[in-house]
Amino acid sequence: MTILVIAEHDNHTVAAATLNTVAAAAKIGGEVHVLVAGAGVAAVAEAAARIVGVAKVLLADNVAYAHQLPENVAPLVTGLVLEQRSIYNHVLAPATSNGKNVLPRVAAALDVDQISEIIAVQSADTFQRPIYAGNAIATVQSNASVKVITVRATGFDPVAAVGGSATVEVVDTLYDAGTSSFVGETLAKSDRPELTAAKVIVSGGRGMQNGDNFKHLYALADKLGAGVGASRAAVDAGFVANDMQVGQTGKIVAPQLYIAVGISGAIQHLAGMKDSKVIVAINKDEEAPIFQVADYGLVADLFEAVPEFERLV
Repeated sequence: MTILVIAEHDNHTVAAATLNTVAAAAKIGGEVHVLVAGAGVAAVAEAAARIVGVAKVLLADNVAYAHQLPENVAPLVTGLVLEQRSIYNHVLAPATSNGKNVLPRVAAALDVDQISEIIAVQSADTFQRPIYAGNAIATVQSNASVKVITVRATGFDPVAAVGGSATVEVVDTLYDAGTSSFVGETLAKSDRPELTAAKVIVSGGRGMQNGDNFKHLYALADKLGAGVGASRAAVDAGFVANDMQVGQTGKIVAPQLYIAVGISGAIQHLAGMKDSKVIVAINKDEEAPIFQVADYGLVADLFEAVPEFERLV
């Protein structure tokens, strides 16, 4: 049994979510192959070859894959599976925008069901995934010949990025559908850690009252070396940009420490952060649902508590 993992990368470095996905593949059992599709990605393939648990890296280096357009990458993945149907029993990708863009196309082309955002592996054909905003866990068994799976990175501890010695095999097959093209992108720049990779996150909610008050969280985050997030209520109110949203329809995070400030704890938000190792909640409402999942709770006025917290750090 062999598992094909689609690497998440930016044409320069392997994304951390790839390490979590390889960890999920290891729990399934069998040989793990990693596909690196991009342009000028030889260094990425070499880095993938050093990931512990990876036996082979497939390198598809072509300008057609430069921006990992799903119209081009999905046929590449499908082609590899069909060519090696007796080899690849599972296809995994992180449950990122890229993974969720490519794998449904692969599943449709293979005429199999997709299993989305698994958080646990029970056996080679049985997996667990959250439903109802994470309030219930479904156990899903698939008898498909090829299991197509997206992996919620927060559900698996990452494997080591260094220590492996996989071989690198070049894939010359070119798929260029010609139906889409990359126009451009606007990237948010910040000196703070990206939310999905941050070990510490400070998040603010509607209780912050306005965007200017997020300066208190920025000051605390800078001292902690933390990323700054927000609840959907804060984003919808226009306090901060939507790329800071943590929750079911935002970013799913699981840092070592999550500090929720002025966040009531709506189901949507809890679904995105309740797997954090330690949760600290600051809210003046002692009945706020956030206290039900918090390891430590402080019932206080955030405008007094946060500056004092920042002073003591």
